[in-house]
Amino acid sequence: MSDLGELAGRVLEVYERNAARYDRERSRVLFERGWLDRFAGMIPGGGRVLDVGCGTGAPMADYLAGLGFAVTGVDGAAAMIEIARARRPEGDWRVADMRALSLEERFDGVLAWDSFFHLTRDEQRQVVPRLLRHLRPGGPLMLTVGPGDGEAEGCVGDEPIYHASLEGEEYASLLHEGGAEVVAYVLNDETCGGHGILLARKL
Repeated sequence: MSDLGELAGRVLEVYERNAARYDRERSRVLFERGWLDRFAGMIPGGGRVLDVGCGTGAPMADYLAGLGFAVTGVDGAAAMIEIARARRPEGDWRVADMRALSLEERFDGVLAWDSFFHLTRDEQRQVVPRLLRHLRPGGPLMLTVGPGDGEAEGCVGDEPIYHASLEGEEYASLLHEGGAEVVAYVLNDETCGGHGILLARKL
């Protein structure tokens, strides 16, 4: 087990080094389709979606774009964005760290799939309201989260990587303070690769 405090500060470095391998090995099966469709069903046709921690854009952002949404993909790892731009140059791809995200734009839906849970617990407390500020009223926010309050070590390529989560009650409180409500909170969803999913709606 690596030192989790040290790992927490190296997440973007790991993705920079492993961008090409990540893109090559990332499943395109789209087992996330059920949740993406639920998220998309809460957004007006042709709406704007902000994909935070979009990686290389495949398959999540590509799927949403295929449904007719205007997708803006942001990621803190420039190597990931370079691959996304090369694959789909007509897309809106931007290098940005979600911890300092301030686009001065509003979106009809905000997604942070397999990215938000790389933040420390304190960073998550700060980023939830930041994401909500980018969301129009009525729009969905969907995050992947852990099974409860704590930290863990995962893997990208051959390198360890940091994960963290809060308790569901704290997420609900943060959302409420930011003017949103929980729509669904499902942990260890076996239909979605064991992911924990938090779907909320801004009021």
